[in-house]
Amino acid sequence: MQFVPHTDPALPFSTAVIVDGIAYMSGNIGILPDGSVPSGLERQSRLALDNMVAALKLAGCALEDVFKCTVMLADMNDWPAFNQIYLEYFPANRLPARSAFGTTGLALGALVEVECLAKVPS
Repeated sequence: MQFVPHTDPALPFSTAVIVDGIAYMSGNIGILPDGSVPSGLERQSRLALDNMVAALKLAGCALEDVFKCTVMLADMNDWPAFNQIYLEYFPANRLPARSAFGTTGLALGALVEVECLAKVPS
């Protein structure tokens, strides 16, 4: 088992934990480097996915290695809008398995959080 530490040592979780060649990625929200969360689903979704790409890189992975995503939305009515942005990151012929659900709240008041599983390249 390998722990990939978070870039912010004050946060109480790892960016990823790698077990048997699978990277179990922590959830990513649309947070800026200064710790603030901008308003708007589109901006937050893009930041969350960009942050996920950066976290995957720390674990030695890329989007092509992702095989499962979980999406948490503060409002399930945002599901269609999120999907449009999501398809800019994952091509239609290479979509990971995915679950999505609505929640009553996310960290820092975020509107969206994305976590994934990825195969670590040999």
